[in-house]
Amino acid sequence: MRIQTKPERVGFSRARKALLYLVCLVVAWMALLFVANFFAVYAGYGNLGGLLRGNDKALPPVAVSDLQAVLDKDIAAALKSGELAPSTGAGVSIAVVEHGVTRIFSYGAAKPDSIYEIGSITKTFTGLVLSQMVEQGEVRLDEPVRELLPASTVGKPDGSEITLVDLATQHSGLPRTPDNLHPADPANPFADYRPADLYAYLATHTVAKPAQAEFLYSNLGFGLLGQALSNRAGVPYAVLLEQEVTGPLGLGDTGVSLSPEQQARFIPGYSSDHRPARAWDFDALAGAGAIRSSAPDMLVYLQANLHPDRLNLAAGPSATTLPAALIQSHQLRADRPGGRIALAWFFQPVTGDYLHEGETPGYSSYAFFNPKGDFAVVVLSNTGANLRTETSFAGRLAQHIEQRLAGESAISLAR
Repeated sequence: MRIQTKPERVGFSRARKALLYLVCLVVAWMALLFVANFFAVYAGYGNLGGLLRGNDKALPPVAVSDLQAVLDKDIAAALKSGELAPSTGAGVSIAVVEHGVTRIFSYGAAKPDSIYEIGSITKTFTGLVLSQMVEQGEVRLDEPVRELLPASTVGKPDGSEITLVDLATQHSGLPRTPDNLHPADPANPFADYRPADLYAYLATHTVAKPAQAEFLYSNLGFGLLGQALSNRAGVPYAVLLEQEVTGPLGLGDTGVSLSPEQQARFIPGYSSDHRPARAWDFDALAGAGAIRSSAPDMLVYLQANLHPDRLNLAAGPSATTLPAALIQSHQLRADRPGGRIALAWFFQPVTGDYLHEGETPGYSSYAFFNPKGDFAVVVLSNTGANLRTETSFAGRLAQHIEQRLAGESAISLAR
């Protein structure tokens, strides 16, 4: 028989106590989150996540006529010690239109009429050139790109082959860049990539379309599209762009090359860590990213996309087809991650935005138009995107402006 010398303990074991404490901590933390989220919503941040991210609190929807006064406050921190601080050399030019009311303004080192590289927003112009030539009967959307290349460049593949619309909707299966890109100057990688280099690549890799050609973003594909259209028209890409788009719309500051006067307004570019960055030049792949432009010109371009039926066009044969070409360029033709794609323009079903952004080492840009809401925004920056985070100040600022127009809590513009 065991003799009990101490009274038997009644209650929780150490393990049970630890579990109880843990449960209490979790419940307390959840309660704290609930209270904090309540006050975050009450303060106008939308939710605690927005508060922790530093979002600027919601305001009533801001009219375009009042937008600059609001942005002056929102962007003050960036001007003082952030992305637009004087030591960075950075600047932005902004153009906004809503229900016909327009504003153009700038911050930092920029002026309202500064000229920038617009990078891949070029692709939307190339898509519109394609749409113009379709309306004029020069090409077909389903036409194989092989038929627009010099004879004997590449043979007809077995099965499906890449068409013009495949290139314009990023469904060609072509890689982002060609594997025979060997620039003499790595800081200007596309300057010496000639049509002969492009044709040599195609001869090796063919123009066969993969059986399951999903969305694959390709500078090569849009460069090929621009070169193919130039071949069919018999003029260089820069001339074709002027004939079909910039000339009829009167976009005097939009093109591949600049006059001496425009060069004086071409704002120097900087990398994301604010070191001087070289501007890029293009040859065979011009249709992917060669265009330079200004906020006033981009505003006219976006207004044309908003209202193809209200164009104020210069006289000429291309002007007659431009309204229908714009409408055709907006037709959604394929899927992409998070939405759909028209001729180059990405479409976001949730917001109704047609959008595209552009990035080169020294410049970033973001443009969108929303037919349902009848508004459009473009932000041009002389600072490249941060490659580690794949974000740009131009993109954040464009999103911020859209949120201000909608009366939502807005993504912070502070660093």
